[in-house]
Amino acid sequence: MTSPVRALWDAPAAAPAPPRRVWRDGVLLGAVIVLAVVEASLRPEVPWRWVWAVVLVALAPTLLWRRQRPFTMLAIAIAVGTAVGLVTDGDPQLITTAYFLILLYALFRWGSGRAMVVGGALVVAGTLLTVLTSAPGPADVVGGIAVAVATSTLGLAIRWRRGARARELEQVRVLEREQLARDLHDTVAHHVSAIAIQAQAGSAVAATNPRATAEVLEAIEAEASRTLREMRAMVGVLRGPDAALAPTPGLADIRSLEATDAASPRVFVRLDGDPGSASAPVAAAAFRIAQEAVTNARRHARGASRIDVTVQVDPAEVRLEVHDDGEATAPAPAGYGLTGMRERAAMLGGACTAGPDARGGWTVTATLPRQGGAA
Repeated sequence: MTSPVRALWDAPAAAPAPPRRVWRDGVLLGAVIVLAVVEASLRPEVPWRWVWAVVLVALAPTLLWRRQRPFTMLAIAIAVGTAVGLVTDGDPQLITTAYFLILLYALFRWGSGRAMVVGGALVVAGTLLTVLTSAPGPADVVGGIAVAVATSTLGLAIRWRRGARARELEQVRVLEREQLARDLHDTVAHHVSAIAIQAQAGSAVAATNPRATAEVLEAIEAEASRTLREMRAMVGVLRGPDAALAPTPGLADIRSLEATDAASPRVFVRLDGDPGSASAPVAAAAFRIAQEAVTNARRHARGASRIDVTVQVDPAEVRLEVHDDGEATAPAPAGYGLTGMRERAAMLGGACTAGPDARGGWTVTATLPRQGGAA
């Protein structure tokens, strides 16, 4: 087979799976039965009208399984209809027969690739057999083919549209999960790391300096309270639009990183330029990148005594640098933190790099467009 034909042949059934049955199916079934009986009663000129009415009523239940077994239901309708047409020496002239188009639509809307190919072949074979046995006029043949093609095309169009919509929704869910993962990592990891560092400091001085131990415990309590507040804010966002939302962190909030300095290394923040001139998405991303960089330095910078956070706001961009004075080390494999920082910068059209510095220690640098992400 050629590639397009093989792709169609191997195509799976439509996803998501169709509903088994809805209330409209019962209404449709009842309407077809009533229409078949009424039409047979009102059109005495149609030959074998009551035979065809009985056949159409008997085949009407195929509509109930048209989504789960589209090929089987269409094949039954075509086989029975063709057989009765050969016996009566003519094709059905009742308009109610048009409900067979619903079965054809269901085949291309829900069926697998194999079902569509074989079902289409059955329709073509049934049409040719009708042409050979009853010799309809050219207008009837062209009209019937046009209606069948239009019905099949409609089923395919809706199928592909719903599939594209489902893929878009899945992509949105993936992006939301990534965003939530970044926020959880940046928020919780930062505060928990500070708590762990201060707990280690408290253990070191507990035996000799009870006053310092009390200060460390107060700092741990403050960090835990901040963690709970931010977690509640994030949960509030997930619970719905009516929940109270915490303000989005901005560039000026980077100064709050100096507050978590009860344990070494100390954090020093320098902010140059107008922090309010950056767009809200850029300011929030810069804050989270700085927060994660400080967390990584506190956890991994060996021998570091200070962490310098420098923010430069220019007319075109926001430049962030986080540098520690610890021992220079080889680049480590990228973890969730480094990956999250790079993703935040890339989403706004910026860039983020991290690695050993020639001055010693480790440096994280992020460059973001000042109005990136602005509506």
